[in-house]
Amino acid sequence: MKLVRFLVKLRSETVTVELKNGTVAHGTVVGVDHSMNIHLKGVKLELRGRNPTKLQALSIRGSTVRYVLLPDSLALDSLLVDDGLRPRRTTNPDRAPGVASGRIGRGRGRGRGRGGGRGRGRR
Repeated sequence: MKLVRFLVKLRSETVTVELKNGTVAHGTVVGVDHSMNIHLKGVKLELRGRNPTKLQALSIRGSTVRYVLLPDSLALDSLLVDDGLRPRRTTNPDRAPGVASGRIGRGRGRGRGRGGGRGRGRR
């Protein structure tokens, strides 16, 4: 299971997030997106060398996260169950795999449709 998929399941849990610059944020998870951006509410933000600050909401960029500390009361067994891969949707199950649909190889070339193409002017 990917880490991001696990973090998405932490909605409404209270977690502590430590950032790469040493800042620590403690709050309730509102949501996590696929870039691992974490959105918290009711946040206590502790910047390194400064007094803690309380914020209503905070969004943390995923690439700046060093750790996500989980509460001891969290039931990891139920969260770590993988939902499995979703079956792929096929547009037309009767079509043979690898067969392209529509027109093939139109590219930019020397088009002859409306406008006369990309030639050497009008002849």
